[in-house]
Amino acid sequence: MAFIDYYKTLGVDKKADEKTIKAAYRKLARKLHPDLNPNDPEASKKFQQLNEANEVLSDPEKRKKYDQYGENWQHADQYEQARQQQRSAYGNPGGGYQSSGFEGFGGDADFSEFFNSMFGGAAAGGGGGRQGIYRGQDFNAELQLSLRDIAETHKRTLTVNGKQIRMTIPGGVENGQTIKIAGHGGPGRNNGPAGDLFIKFIIPNDPDFKRSGADLYRTIKVDLYTAVLGGEITADTLNGKVKLKLKPETQQGAKVKLKGKGLPVYKKADQFGDLYLTYDIQVPENLTDKQRELFEELAKTVKH
Repeated sequence: MAFIDYYKTLGVDKKADEKTIKAAYRKLARKLHPDLNPNDPEASKKFQQLNEANEVLSDPEKRKKYDQYGENWQHADQYEQARQQQRSAYGNPGGGYQSSGFEGFGGDADFSEFFNSMFGGAAAGGGGGRQGIYRGQDFNAELQLSLRDIAETHKRTLTVNGKQIRMTIPGGVENGQTIKIAGHGGPGRNNGPAGDLFIKFIIPNDPDFKRSGADLYRTIKVDLYTAVLGGEITADTLNGKVKLKLKPETQQGAKVKLKGKGLPVYKKADQFGDLYLTYDIQVPENLTDKQRELFEELAKTVKH
């Protein structure tokens, strides 16, 4: 199997920190997603390699193994165990044997042959051989959603590594929350089980609504005349528009709660948060002469 340089895949230096790796992955994920590159037959392969690179380099323990063992990083623990057994088999009567890294191997080619002999290829010395059965690699992906996307539970079809996956997006999921789709990671070796796919939800801040759990908050503009005299206004919610009656002499910053107009409570059927509206009274601009006169008359009555 050709060696894939995960650092090169993400376009980062080998000394890159976690923040740099995360930023590079997000940028490339948006650029290379198969749905955005329908005319590129290699799009799914590139996206798969990108996810593999991120899955390894974003995990400190996996990254450490990858830096030491390269493409064979998944078998690092088995290699260390085999190396210890090899020491015991040959003995160490002098007690002075020291080993670190790849002693005993002539180079990368020999190192890879050693792994092939242990984990899936013919056993050293030829004749028959053993087959190692290994679980496939887990994949990590991010899915960006809006507040409106999570206002209700719905199904969505995703393309992951060239495969279409039909999944249910639960209403009310949190930003940064991760769910597992079993069996949709990398394929296992020698009939081993497939890995899992972990999808992390990214929910950016909404320009209109602020979220706190299942509750939502927004500011709504009200003209001065309606605030003073009372009347009916229309407010937007995630599920459409609602009409509200404003009582006369409504003050700046007054609040009202719309029960059940927030987000669904995650995995709790028929439970919803509330929507809290704050009124922002708008002072009229560009008054006509007549309007200004009326305000002046009003001001005189207020002063007296």
